[in-house]
Amino acid sequence: MRKKAILITGAAGEIGQALVRSIKEKSDIPVVAIDLSTLPDEMRMLTVPIQGNILDEALLKRLISEFEFESIFHLAALLSTRSEFTPDEAHRVNVAGTLGLLNLAAEQSQWRGEPVKFIFPSSIAAYGMPDLETKTAYARVREWEWNYPRTMYGCNKLYCEQLGTYYAHYYRQLAAETPVMLDFRCLRFPGLISAFTVPSGGTSDYGPEMLHAAAAGKPYACFVREDVRIPFMAMPDAIKALLLLTEAPRSALKRTVFNVTSFSLSAAEFHQIVLQHFPDAQITYKPDLKRQAIVDSWPADLDDSAARRQWGWSPDYDARRAFDEYLVPNIRERYNHN
Repeated sequence: MRKKAILITGAAGEIGQALVRSIKEKSDIPVVAIDLSTLPDEMRMLTVPIQGNILDEALLKRLISEFEFESIFHLAALLSTRSEFTPDEAHRVNVAGTLGLLNLAAEQSQWRGEPVKFIFPSSIAAYGMPDLETKTAYARVREWEWNYPRTMYGCNKLYCEQLGTYYAHYYRQLAAETPVMLDFRCLRFPGLISAFTVPSGGTSDYGPEMLHAAAAGKPYACFVREDVRIPFMAMPDAIKALLLLTEAPRSALKRTVFNVTSFSLSAAEFHQIVLQHFPDAQITYKPDLKRQAIVDSWPADLDDSAARRQWGWSPDYDARRAFDEYLVPNIRERYNHN
């Protein structure tokens, strides 16, 4: 008999580790945690750990045969900076990997007779503003505006949003029998900041890198200009958003893709807050023109009014509280112990 479970891919990453902890605090349902890397010991104690590749068809068949998934959190991805260096690999991981899991979820939805919830974190990288004048004119961008990504990662995310919407509403629409659609729900995140994991190569990581370097007493050369502005979110709010969207009644959701955000800062404002907590921080600016151009194409802020109306989203952490209560105390403790 298949065992009821929750599936999390990319479970060893920043979002995955925090999500596992939060789910296990609230639920006794087993969590199947998949990652290419070995999970930390704490995560292995909390989950059914599987080290493997989501592109492995044999692994997917094993999952289908052993588990009945009530929900799938598909976090595994090749991040933005690395994707630019290996676009073919990024497409395989980010698109083919997602398609395989959508098929898994669709098969299980059919077998269960009710939809599997498929939760997909997308990214601000799905947007592409043509120039700084447009970025200034459209200060808060809605979900359907400026969907012209400039990176392979952004293209992958936007396409997978569309794939998920297709599977949720149109999959097997010409089949003779009545199809059972999966329940696809997507969040477009801003730049995420974690106090407990080191930044891992995202193009928005100049902010977190600045903070971690200051706490570690190391100099840091920021790879964007001082005036660059994008939205950010503390990791606890990212987890809150994922769980709130998962728990929302399906009847309340009028769309499949939702913006969520918390606070918007320029690199200079981020720098000033870091200096308030770490006055000796050695932060300079050495813009990487290629990465700079990518960040310039992202909105200065996101309009998340649909999420607020339809499923009660609101962040717990504005910029001040994020730094004062979550980021600085925990990051300071991390480096004081090293």
